[in-house]
Amino acid sequence: MDEAERERGPWRRNLRVLWFCTFVAGMAFSEIMPFLSLYISSLGDYTKSQVTMYSGLVYAADFFVSAIASPLWGMVADRNGRKLMLMRASLGTAVAMALMGFATSVWQLVALRALQGVFAGFISNAQALVASQTPRKHSGASLSTLMTGVTSGMLLGPVIGGVLAQVFSIRLTFFITALLLFSTFILSWVFVEEQFKPVVKQPGAAKSHNPLAAFPNPKLILVLLSSTLIVQFGNISISPIISLYVKELMHNIGPITVVAGIIAALPGISNIFASPRLGRYGDQHGSGKVLIFGYVFAFLMYLPQGFVTSVWMLGILRFMIGISDGALFPEIQTLLTKNSPVELTSTVFSWNQSFQSIGNMLGSLLGGWIAGVFNYNAVFISTALLMLINLLLVWWLVPEIRRSKAQAA
Repeated sequence: MDEAERERGPWRRNLRVLWFCTFVAGMAFSEIMPFLSLYISSLGDYTKSQVTMYSGLVYAADFFVSAIASPLWGMVADRNGRKLMLMRASLGTAVAMALMGFATSVWQLVALRALQGVFAGFISNAQALVASQTPRKHSGASLSTLMTGVTSGMLLGPVIGGVLAQVFSIRLTFFITALLLFSTFILSWVFVEEQFKPVVKQPGAAKSHNPLAAFPNPKLILVLLSSTLIVQFGNISISPIISLYVKELMHNIGPITVVAGIIAALPGISNIFASPRLGRYGDQHGSGKVLIFGYVFAFLMYLPQGFVTSVWMLGILRFMIGISDGALFPEIQTLLTKNSPVELTSTVFSWNQSFQSIGNMLGSLLGGWIAGVFNYNAVFISTALLMLINLLLVWWLVPEIRRSKAQAA
């Protein structure tokens, strides 16, 4: 599609529909997280250490399989269309979620989480569809707006999931979550319109075994994918210990769970407001500039979190982290879009999801290990150093990001 076709197309309606769908999907994926460990403990007579070990397996199964399956689905999407992949991901995940409500052993739950990983990709395919249909001058703002749908859903999900589990039961919550995901299947099927044009390969064209050969700047693509892994690693490494850090700062006195929940939600709240504005700024002045700002700001906000002495200071700094997330994730996706052939949009977004899944898996495993070997504050300091290292890699390896608006706009 050329820019004129994109401008005439239904990209605005698709953005509105997919914003709501990603909001529902984000809510559905996150609402089972608060009680997943409780569900595991109800499936057998396990010790505390066994529940911890099995919880790690259950969490990791989805991310591990998703990291492998996502690139394969991305190639299928580029050949057959992204709308089909939206329907595949939403329906498949809904079925896997419903089956979890029938699980009678922890190994069945591990297998079903792995099955969920096979069908993962709704959000990444929604991003790919929006990126492939939206005029490139609006792609930064559109992808940033779409990201607020995911973030909003993930903010509300744990609260709604906790209420559902309390009012009904944990098992019934899985079925309700499956219905929510099924609704995204119906909405995608009925209201999303994709003007998909499969690429016709030229006869006699040489076939390269290098998957990056079709990209004009392979080094930039690799750096951006690695950046996704590093940023996600940093974010997820903090999640397992944030409530424990809050407990330490409050000296085990007061409404710790309530305060911890508020602290955990603060980055998402600021992200909702910052992300679209940063996306529009990137479209006008260069996405690379916003990306560099995101790394610098993240380093400056993460580092002092390791030295705070009150929960109020931590809350202010966590709120500011949402601004850096609003600069990093959407702009990485925007740069991937603007530096990839249109026919490989889903492929590159699926690679991005795969790297994000690896970051999820490594962050959840190593974050707890760092906190155990050193202390809670070491996790924040190490995350700040990771942001600084990532900034130096981008600055050194792909200097065109900060120099040229033509390529990195």
